[in-house]
Amino acid sequence: MSYKLNKKLINLVPYDPITGHYDIRLDANESCFNLNDSLKEKIGRSISQIDFNRYPDCLAKAPTKAFSELYNVPEELISAGNGSDELISIISSCFFEAGDTIVNVSYDFSMYEFYAQLYEVKVATYQKEADLTIDPDKLIAFCKENGAKGLIFSNPCNPTSLGLDRASVRKIIESLDGCLVILDEAYMDFWDQSLLDEVNNYDNLIILKTCSKAIGLAAVRFGFAVSNKTITNAIRAAKSPYNNDTVAQTIVSDILSEKEYLKECRDIIVANTKKLYSDILAINEKYSCFDKIMEPCTNFVFIITDKYEDIYKFMLENSIAIRKFRGAIRITAGTEAENARFIEVLEKYFSK
Repeated sequence: MSYKLNKKLINLVPYDPITGHYDIRLDANESCFNLNDSLKEKIGRSISQIDFNRYPDCLAKAPTKAFSELYNVPEELISAGNGSDELISIISSCFFEAGDTIVNVSYDFSMYEFYAQLYEVKVATYQKEADLTIDPDKLIAFCKENGAKGLIFSNPCNPTSLGLDRASVRKIIESLDGCLVILDEAYMDFWDQSLLDEVNNYDNLIILKTCSKAIGLAAVRFGFAVSNKTITNAIRAAKSPYNNDTVAQTIVSDILSEKEYLKECRDIIVANTKKLYSDILAINEKYSCFDKIMEPCTNFVFIITDKYEDIYKFMLENSIAIRKFRGAIRITAGTEAENARFIEVLEKYFSK
């Protein structure tokens, strides 16, 4: 056989999430709340009305309208995607050409670099400060030095849990003339520095939102891109016409309309995260065991530690899944009981 994979594909390795059963899952930054029976019944009634022999609405008008009302953003500025990942893929492949340079930052979400390289876009990585924060002036200078056509970063950041305030993000956007800024606000529901209400002020800004975190619909795979009318029309034209299936559209429409329920879940998650952070600080004060514990504005806590591998394995042995990085661990805030169990096992690890 003479056919060979091209250089873009030959060394690719499929995504490898944690597999197997664990009593507590604190590894993927999902919401700790499953839908209650009442909401499941509501969804069931809606799904029973679907014409399954018909293609989906290609513009996902119902969930887009629900998103518009929840976040107070005009519908004409919103594009729906099959999760934020699909939107990142569309933007990387269609808004840039082979040989263009896009800037990402480190640490940040690994899929930004993955999709850019897959579409033969050059990636220049800006290294954050020693405390893992972003210096806006240095990032702006880095983008200009590299002739960046695009800049992509998450705010608040996954995995560091840190965020840039509105003024700093505005400065970055306004200073990069001719450079498309893709601002991933997947975790902004847990903070208060969103630029969603200002998106139409800029001709070079796309804001990404997800239903997988605060909304609690990770199983459904649904995300949104918000931008000015010109960019929104381009995204709608570039995406697959039926990228969001009708079942997913129905579920998302139903849940996004539950404003009080979503606020209640969000408030509990924020409170649980603060308590988790506080309890980890207490363990560190007792054992002096971590190099640094980041104060989060997300639904997870990021810890720098040289014991990352041992802690990760010990947690798995106790049926708790967390996320490890080289030199760090990340713990999603679970329910009150799940967090208490994590702290109990962490205490056990350091007291042994």
